[in-house]
Amino acid sequence: MPGLSDKRLLFVTGKGGVGKSTVAIALGIAAARRGLRTVVAELTGQERAAGAFGHPAGASVARELRLDERLFAIAIEPRRAMEEYLQQKAGPLGDVLAGSRAFHGFVAATPGMRELLSMGKAWELAQERRRTPGAEPYDLVIVDAPATGHGIGALRTPRTFAEIAKVGPIAHQSRTLDATFTDPAQTAVVAVALAEEMPVNETLALRRELDAQLGLPLAAVVVNAVYPDRLGPRQARTVADALARAGAGTAVHAALRAASAEHVRAGAQRAQLARLADGLGCAPLTLPYLFDAELGRAQLERLADALEPAL
Repeated sequence: MPGLSDKRLLFVTGKGGVGKSTVAIALGIAAARRGLRTVVAELTGQERAAGAFGHPAGASVARELRLDERLFAIAIEPRRAMEEYLQQKAGPLGDVLAGSRAFHGFVAATPGMRELLSMGKAWELAQERRRTPGAEPYDLVIVDAPATGHGIGALRTPRTFAEIAKVGPIAHQSRTLDATFTDPAQTAVVAVALAEEMPVNETLALRRELDAQLGLPLAAVVVNAVYPDRLGPRQARTVADALARAGAGTAVHAALRAASAEHVRAGAQRAQLARLADGLGCAPLTLPYLFDAELGRAQLERLADALEPAL
């Protein structure tokens, strides 16, 4: 993943349930350690970054919340993003429109408008000259994007609006966003996967679709929750023999069965990792499976340890 810290925007996506939000936050921690003023922008309607750092619900909704010295989080809310945009562009008239139920109804009924507003806020966060009054610039914006299919759709939304609108402020702004999001010098897409058949398939499909629809490469792949390979072939045979002799229902039998199951799963993961590496043409970055009941700040710091050298 070399060179990711040189971008302005990182979009983190992946099949649902693979831990993309966890990876986005851990990347944020790693980047902040490197001295980058970083914000994790959540498009998914959740506040996992704020929660992991002990903040109450609502703390980062539509506002930039400081998590640490160089690390911030914001849960982007389309309505607030629209109000902010209108105030910037139309002044007093924007305030009138922002308070109009009819206008909000029009926006809600327009397909893709919520995505465009959210993506517009992500773009604004990445500007060296922020449009939000008094806001300081960030070195890196990490976007916790929707799951794979919706993530590509969100990235393509500005281009779609530009093609439909043709002229006018929406078309102009959409073209500006599209130029940023499809520029590999400014934007990178990071896919998160598990070492399982379906997530691997979806990651390889994402790579193809990014190129076909947006002309973007898949900058990096992070495989989450990889089991340790604790047993060599001889040790695995020893465990299998011991398991066959151990009495069912005993603590020894349970421990041997757990060790055997982990070894089998680790082997299956290695096969999927090899398939993914073959499809990508390079080995993905892997993160360890964390045997913790909950993932809090301490666990995220450990994952950041694995991600930091790659920045």
